[in-house]
Amino acid sequence: MTLRKLPRGYKVYLPLAVTLIFFVFMLPRSPRFGYEYKKGEYWMYETLVAEYDFPILKTADQLQSEKDSVKAAKMPYFDRIDSVEESVKESLAEVSVASAAAAVEMLQDSILTQIYSKGIFSPADAAYYQDADQDAVCAVYVNEFQEEKLLVGEVYTLDSAHEYIRSSLRAAGYNVDSIYAVLGLDDLLIPDLEYNDIVTDEKYVDKIFYPSYTSNYISRSEVIVEKGELVTDSIANLLDSYKAEFDRSVGYSGNEIFLWLGLFIVAALMVLMFFFTMYFSDYSIFSNYNRYLYALLLYVLFASITFLLYRRGDVNLYYMVPYSLMCMLMVAFFRKTFVVAMYFITMLPLLIVASGTVNIFFMHLFAGIMSLYVFKNLDKGWQQFVGSFMIYLMMVVVWLGFCLMFDSVVNWQQVFYIALGAGLAIAGYPLIYLFEKMFRLVSPAKLVELSDTSNALLRMLADKAPGTFHHSLQVMNLADAAARSIEANVPLVRAAALYHDIGKINNPQCFTENEAPGIKVHDTLTPRESAQLIIKHVTDGLALAEKHNLPKVLKDFIVSHHGTTCASYFLTKYLNDGGDPQDVADFYYKGVKPLTKEQVILMLSDGVEAASRSLKDYSEESISNLVDRIIDGKANDGQLDEADITLKELNTIRGVMKSFMQQVYHSRIEYPKLNKPS
Repeated sequence: MTLRKLPRGYKVYLPLAVTLIFFVFMLPRSPRFGYEYKKGEYWMYETLVAEYDFPILKTADQLQSEKDSVKAAKMPYFDRIDSVEESVKESLAEVSVASAAAAVEMLQDSILTQIYSKGIFSPADAAYYQDADQDAVCAVYVNEFQEEKLLVGEVYTLDSAHEYIRSSLRAAGYNVDSIYAVLGLDDLLIPDLEYNDIVTDEKYVDKIFYPSYTSNYISRSEVIVEKGELVTDSIANLLDSYKAEFDRSVGYSGNEIFLWLGLFIVAALMVLMFFFTMYFSDYSIFSNYNRYLYALLLYVLFASITFLLYRRGDVNLYYMVPYSLMCMLMVAFFRKTFVVAMYFITMLPLLIVASGTVNIFFMHLFAGIMSLYVFKNLDKGWQQFVGSFMIYLMMVVVWLGFCLMFDSVVNWQQVFYIALGAGLAIAGYPLIYLFEKMFRLVSPAKLVELSDTSNALLRMLADKAPGTFHHSLQVMNLADAAARSIEANVPLVRAAALYHDIGKINNPQCFTENEAPGIKVHDTLTPRESAQLIIKHVTDGLALAEKHNLPKVLKDFIVSHHGTTCASYFLTKYLNDGGDPQDVADFYYKGVKPLTKEQVILMLSDGVEAASRSLKDYSEESISNLVDRIIDGKANDGQLDEADITLKELNTIRGVMKSFMQQVYHSRIEYPKLNKPS
């Protein structure tokens, strides 16, 4: 177990370079609001002065109150017929007589002008509004952007208009009845206001669904909050309004070069975190390019969702993102330790790009980690919905805890968003099968399917090499116990154990476990020829695996289960017969050393199980010495130098194998013989 080296090859670093460039353009280019505050706490920063004008946003309660008022009093809109006033004045001029010339002039210049400046309801509308509150508001519609507000009591009916004319003429000293009779004023007035039901309904809908969201303005240089001041409801609303204007309109004001440099540095840090998380958590991924690209894709995908939602500017949308789905999509192909580490760094952009998302960060972080535990036992069929509901409840509890801790306004709409996110996580889970196909990965379900001993290749092994098949089953059981002890991938180890020796199908009689009585194939061969036949089962196994479309991850076990060791029996025989010690290359396997802890487990299990067949004494000491000899021999031979396994894990495996083998080969009681009657 030497110190890990950085992986080599452009295939590792080229995708990272592409990701770096992508993140540079995805990261937000506007500055972030630099203050954190909570209602009911004291303002710990310096006195905050507005650097620009901004509108004061109405609170949710204010908006609801306005909507309720609109619903309670639906304001009517009228169209003003501008030609009516001029028409009435022209009609008055036509009936003018010399004796009433002064009265006509008074009517035209002041009285009618005053009446039509307010307007006259039609008889139908006048009857409708005669019992209305005189202080109720109505409006004269001018155009889409202009309207004139009036009180109902200010607008004339035909009766009130005539009353105004009579009182005005009377005050001027005229004989009202005589003037009315001479000029025919009873039939002169014409209403100029017509009720517009279309505009009235449109305005009502607009005010309900598209209300004005601002109530006032704060001018530049005005103090928003002073240092040490308690953040009350009103101050919190001012700060929210200031922050909203900041997020909406404030752009980067520095040098563009520094902006891009900063974006590059942050993007580079994100890429480096991904790389070193993989380097320290699961180095073996670098050797499996498809798994490497899959992990990078999920990291980029969920980080990009965070960046895109930042551009929408609605923090509530983060509640509905199914971040926990990432854990569910990864745990099928990666170790839990790596998944947790990767999930943590994927969630970090929430803290980078948006303020006020600490509670959302912790809520999703907790949900993702807990999903690894919940879906470990609830991942079959309808159980997934139960697991999703449990995760949803956990998220709601975390959300409610933050609301209570900071005395925040409880926005129940966020609970709906959380539920939607939990539903999306379940809806997105079938993507695992698409990704499995796209990246040629192997899920636990696929491994279980491959471990079915009734499939064609394993039946062939059982028929042609029954001894090897039995050996593989024993190796599987031993490897299973070892894998569970260090939390390795158990389904993978079990499948690998069943297939690691399938190459022996081609020449089963060359291996002692398949020898028929009286047939000794190697008695007629030289040690070199025998070694070549034994070693050939690795390449034969790869050919069979290719023919039967076994996944690459199982092929890696076939190639690594002997590593670069030698066929020691025949090498020793060759040297004892006077063979050249410098000409022994043909006695060594041309495989690769194990890289993962699962490959180490299979190599050791295969060696221990095979060697145990040669024991003549199955005592506890004998078995213990055998396990120590196999494990120490592989380690001293350098077979474990490149493996991602610790000494602690290796010692755990050692103890488990000793215990397992002692149980397999425990002593049996000797049954007594029945004495014959005398």
